[in-house]
Amino acid sequence: MAAITSQPVVSAKFPGWIAPLVFLVFAFGIVPFIGSSYLIEALLLPFLALSLAGVGVNLLTGYAGQVSLGSAAFMAVGAFAAFNFNLRVEGLPLLVSIALAGGIAAAVGIVFGLPSLRLRGFYLAVSTLAAQFFVQWALTKFGWFSNDNPSGVIDAPKLTIAGIDFDSSTGRYYFALVVVTALTFFAWRVASSQTGRNFIAIRDNETAARIIGVPVLRTKLLAFALSSFIIGVAGVLWAFAYLRTVEPAGFNLDRSFQILFIVIIGGLATIRGAFLGAALMVVFPVVLSRVGSFLLGDLFDSGVLDMSQRIVIGALIIAFLILEPDGLAALGRRLTGRFRPNTPEPVG
Repeated sequence: MAAITSQPVVSAKFPGWIAPLVFLVFAFGIVPFIGSSYLIEALLLPFLALSLAGVGVNLLTGYAGQVSLGSAAFMAVGAFAAFNFNLRVEGLPLLVSIALAGGIAAAVGIVFGLPSLRLRGFYLAVSTLAAQFFVQWALTKFGWFSNDNPSGVIDAPKLTIAGIDFDSSTGRYYFALVVVTALTFFAWRVASSQTGRNFIAIRDNETAARIIGVPVLRTKLLAFALSSFIIGVAGVLWAFAYLRTVEPAGFNLDRSFQILFIVIIGGLATIRGAFLGAALMVVFPVVLSRVGSFLLGDLFDSGVLDMSQRIVIGALIIAFLILEPDGLAALGRRLTGRFRPNTPEPVG
């Protein structure tokens, strides 16, 4: 009788680039044609801007381990810098204005990242609050930043690139989507390079990283610079593509905490976690508003909505920290791993 050979079960595994490619095809080729103006204006544009800000914060906090509570300040720097470049430099292309604004945000990030050379953890987080308060004070105090508007409000310029008008809701969606895709790919390349490995080494054990030859001081400042650049561009998208008009109060401490919550809920040290966390933070208030209005009617006003949102988000953060510290990204990996089909592969 022939011997019965064992057939171990091997999981069918798809290449890692398949899922992002499918999402990009859907986002570029399907969403603009089936999505309503409300979907684009109220959900997709803030989702894209906050996702990009989450990517920047995750690069700094998730990968490099440098906690920052001033991310909204760098969004404000990017938005107001792009506004002034576009206003004061005649003939400067919009994309160049955005790139220069990101560079200004990176420079400000390096300045406020200097305390990281001496401080860590909670003390570093508190020191980054200086950026939040200082930037908001400067934008309010000096009218030059807002072109001497008494209220400090800036209006977005017309989104025109190479003669192509992107001022419609669909155009602004495509504009934001292209920028977010490009910078997310850039962040992924950084995270998967030697620089990203240096970030992780410093996050895990700064002393050991210094012993094995990682340039700790330079790497920390680089993390602040890259993160602030991405967050600054996210601020441009928030002001130019989403709100179309913005004031310094729109980049307050609540916005910084919102971005930090996106990273915590989505998952630290993962690029897709920023998108998962932003999706929850953007969609959740809409769902809560609809459900609350259906159950409570007129009693569920904007004040109750805001308070309910804060309570539930706080409860979600506590639940994730206890039950799933790695966030929605890890939960998604676990679920897809559980339901992934297994295919037998004969051996021998």
